[in-house]
Amino acid sequence: MNKSLDDSKSIIAALLRDVQTLRSDVFNQRALQLTIQKIDSRCAREGMSFLTKTLPRLGKALDRALSSEQRFDCIGFRKKPGTKLPMFMGELFELVFTADGKVLPNPCVVSILHLRQILYLFYKYKLPYTKKQEHEIISTFEKTEVEIKPYNDLFNAIYQSMEVDKTTSHSDWSASGGCHSGFSANSSALSRVYPLGSRLVIRRARKLLNRVFEHFDPTAIVPSHGPGAVSTKEKLWDKWRFTSIPDRIAAVYPIDQYFYCSLGHVCDHLSELTQLKSQESPARVLLVPKDSRGPRLISCEPLAMQWIQQGLGRAIVAHVERHPLTKDNVHFTDQQPNQFGALLGSVAGKYATLDLKEASDRVTVGLVRVLFPDKVIPYLEACRSLSTQLPDGRIINLEKFAPMGSALCFPILALTIWSILTAATEDADARESILVYGDDVIVETARAAHAIEQLESFGLKVNRDKSCTSGLFRESCGCDAYKGHRVTPLRLRNVWSSTPSPESYASWIAYANQFYDRKYYHTYWLIAKWLKATYRCIPADELFLNSSKDERSRVLSLREVPDNWEKPQSRINVHLQKKEYKIRDVRSRSLKRHINGWSMLLRWFTEGRKVTPETYLDRQQSNKTEVLLDPEDDDLSHPFSVSSYTKRRTTKIVQCWR
Repeated sequence: MNKSLDDSKSIIAALLRDVQTLRSDVFNQRALQLTIQKIDSRCAREGMSFLTKTLPRLGKALDRALSSEQRFDCIGFRKKPGTKLPMFMGELFELVFTADGKVLPNPCVVSILHLRQILYLFYKYKLPYTKKQEHEIISTFEKTEVEIKPYNDLFNAIYQSMEVDKTTSHSDWSASGGCHSGFSANSSALSRVYPLGSRLVIRRARKLLNRVFEHFDPTAIVPSHGPGAVSTKEKLWDKWRFTSIPDRIAAVYPIDQYFYCSLGHVCDHLSELTQLKSQESPARVLLVPKDSRGPRLISCEPLAMQWIQQGLGRAIVAHVERHPLTKDNVHFTDQQPNQFGALLGSVAGKYATLDLKEASDRVTVGLVRVLFPDKVIPYLEACRSLSTQLPDGRIINLEKFAPMGSALCFPILALTIWSILTAATEDADARESILVYGDDVIVETARAAHAIEQLESFGLKVNRDKSCTSGLFRESCGCDAYKGHRVTPLRLRNVWSSTPSPESYASWIAYANQFYDRKYYHTYWLIAKWLKATYRCIPADELFLNSSKDERSRVLSLREVPDNWEKPQSRINVHLQKKEYKIRDVRSRSLKRHINGWSMLLRWFTEGRKVTPETYLDRQQSNKTEVLLDPEDDDLSHPFSVSSYTKRRTTKIVQCWR
């Protein structure tokens, strides 16, 4: 830990020298020396937590003042006499705030960027976490289940009281406010518990999602296994032979159509089919490394559940991103619309960015039943885990629809948020301004308070500290913006290791290049020297090894290296008639595992072919229900081996000619 702390102090000292070079007019050499001395003394007392907790806490105070009407007031640092500003980097803070903490009429955006870069540099550093942090994460998960239970009970009561009336006349539809939703407007459960405004939102949201899924066929899917572990603990190569398929899934996704290639496959494995178990396994909660704040909690789904979830989830994503009603407002694969929205909102403050807390854990199954159309509910529920096993072995029933780790978590969360906000917004232009990417939401600032109220009335929770509803600071989908300028800091994640490591090699070359691109040259050269001392010869961009557009053939290289540094060994490849260099590359170990022919064919049909949004759209429009893709859907531009697997945690550095 002491070595890690010394390395971290060296990096932040180099970064401060860069800031001094770029802003020498206000941040002089004396200020630089005093700031570095302060970091040394605070690190000696507080250790690594000064960099990972204390500095980010000051950064959050800065962001709150820029994104709200609160005045800046530093915590944990000595203040300049007669002001609310810290002496720590006070020269830069004075270019942003007045002495009493108000944002200046024209604050220095460059100073904001430098401050945020220093304060957030180690915020997401992946340091070991404690048992106490693990316990807190699990306790929060359980506490959330308790908090959302009343909402789940309420929505389940509403769902049970719905009176389907497919023969509703146009006059009846108009009388209900033009938002017929498939259940009586006079539902006793609604009238007794929910106010009129929320009842209208439910009906409108349900109508919106009915329109979205009107031509969606939940049976036209291509199942697939996910990249992660499953709760039933099958190895990668064992996932293609199913030993247990719950009755809930088999009832809507027939086993012979969705778990076998063809009738020939069924006939050849008839004995296995007759021995299939129908028992249902719980999901399994895992704690995975996140950063110094603690681990991240994810859910491993049972094998058969994951198989269908992946297919249904991808089909919903493709459908929603192409549907006229949602294609401009709900996104799953492209963060740029939300990032542009954050930049646009920071120019004049017209748009606000909202961040939801524990979003994936607060969408209850009852809420999904109430909002989503009856035609898709049986399929969504069929592949949903009813319970999960905690790390201590306890099994709890799930009130939420799907925890993080389910392939349906992200699309259902986004559609739930979009439908509620759209249904609660009367103005057409305001509805068009709603952007949703998972739990990152953009709405008009004038309607932000109403949006927060609506979301929280349905059991969701808005993180007000990270939501930007006033001022000119906005953040969404990894883009931090102020007055139309990006002020996103580079956050270090992987801890530097002087022992050769593939993870350290790849990540720290990327960090160095990003510092170079931001003109933090002292920091770049410090990291470059560390890399040279550990790995000796590293290629530079000037060798043009990354001219290919194929991401898989890209080479790890530094932006610039001195002429006196060792150059990679070179040769002329007479077969390709090109000059090649011997460089280091990061690769994962490939395992060969023989699986039976039918399993290999099933893997080829579900993983070896290119499945695109257009593929799903064609299947939905042509009403195809078979699982296998058409031969013309093949993507043979890259070989695919049905018996090759990438073994986890076996990444290594190799030398090769490129």
